[in-house]
Amino acid sequence: MHTPEQSQLGKSSAYVDQYDASLLFPLPRLSKREEIGAAINPPFFGADLWTSFEVSWLNLRGKPQVALAHFTIPCETPNLIESKSFKLYLNSFNNTRFADASEVLARLRTDLSEATWRGSEAQGSVGVRLLQAEQFDAQQVHELDGLLLDRLDVECTRYTPAPELLRANHDEAPVSETLVSNLLKSNCLVTGQPDWGSVQIQYSGAQIEQEGLLQYLVSFRNHNEFHEQCVERIFMDIWTRCKPIKLAVYARYTRRGGLDINPFRTSHPGALPANVRTARQ
Repeated sequence: MHTPEQSQLGKSSAYVDQYDASLLFPLPRLSKREEIGAAINPPFFGADLWTSFEVSWLNLRGKPQVALAHFTIPCETPNLIESKSFKLYLNSFNNTRFADASEVLARLRTDLSEATWRGSEAQGSVGVRLLQAEQFDAQQVHELDGLLLDRLDVECTRYTPAPELLRANHDEAPVSETLVSNLLKSNCLVTGQPDWGSVQIQYSGAQIEQEGLLQYLVSFRNHNEFHEQCVERIFMDIWTRCKPIKLAVYARYTRRGGLDINPFRTSHPGALPANVRTARQ
């Protein structure tokens, strides 16, 4: 079983520019889910939406091709992909010749599906979409919709996750709200390097106290955990503390190494959000 410490994070890495699927480094989701009480039958669905801005390969005549790529990794997969290994894997396409973009797409889908489902009796597929140069101009920038929590003038003194800051008013009629913040920051689990993000919280149920929610989100500031793990921790803390009827948590993190990761978790299955970048991404 792989551990984060065994990955290439924080280590000098050789630049491999010939296709090599073995560079992908899957990490089990289970251990972190055990920490938050979501190891068995987690109360959420969703996916990790990745965007790569640095995808390139050679055509059969040796001419470089460039593309953007969207990846959809279901949260039901037993493994996530460590992001540096993902970058190294994508770089391995750079000097490899492929017949066309469809061959590249098929290779990406096969390799990522194998890595994320590795060790499971169930087998599924990872979603992959390539956007070539003629589609670049149609790409949008849009901020997360919702009421901005950052408008609140609150005192913040907690910088490690403090779920006790979460409160909801169960004495009043239930509400449906969408709340957002751009103040989410956490750190890489291994290197401690900062990860910057925006987060959207949609819920129905007892009204969540906004000041406490903002203070809680800020409390991740010095916390070391991968993006996907932070979002699942936020979901579980709100789910258990505030007891909403419905809940969805969506975070968009700024890119590192040409990759951004945008985890989405929801209590009720439905359509995934559009993978549209924010201004900071």
